[in-house]
Amino acid sequence: MAHHPRLVEPLQQLFGEPVYVHQFKINAKAAFEGDVWQWHQDYGTWARDDGMPQPRAMNIAVFLDEVMAINGPLMFIPKSHKYGTLAAGHDTSTTSYPLWTLDNGTVTRLADEAAASDGAGIVAPTGKPGSVIMFHGNLVHASPPNITPYPRKIVYLTLCAVSNHITKFTRAEWIAHRDFTPIEPVNDDALLACARARRIAAE
Repeated sequence: MAHHPRLVEPLQQLFGEPVYVHQFKINAKAAFEGDVWQWHQDYGTWARDDGMPQPRAMNIAVFLDEVMAINGPLMFIPKSHKYGTLAAGHDTSTTSYPLWTLDNGTVTRLADEAAASDGAGIVAPTGKPGSVIMFHGNLVHASPPNITPYPRKIVYLTLCAVSNHITKFTRAEWIAHRDFTPIEPVNDDALLACARARRIAAE
């Protein structure tokens, strides 16, 4: 998936250069037990903990389950990436790894300004499995707990411009990758071809 042209090529076009995988993770909010992720900007953590020079990296979220308004969806504050990298505090206990999070006053101000501008201070995209969202590293986002019977799993692929690779190696390599090799996109039908090959092998 990290080599699929439909995911890789838009970011290559945006950054005007090759990209590499900075992070690859699955965020799984289990039925009844999915935890909260506080309001934050991903680039705030990439810059402070990983030494990423500029916010020239983006997230690609691929829904593995149906994401509904009720089962812990991502929540975004529209246009919040335009405010740059905001002041943040280091949360070392709430989430599964330390995260630089925003205070309530900042989130309220951003949401109020977004509502005044666009009519929606916070949005929560939903979709069927296979839906894709691409979002800027400075876009303020969070997700609530999942207390429903419906699991919510999302794969996150974070691609960074090669010239913008991280310069600090304080976090484990499985969290912040240190291989800056440019991604070589595969053929557009690579996933289907792989599925066909496995099906034939199983027969």
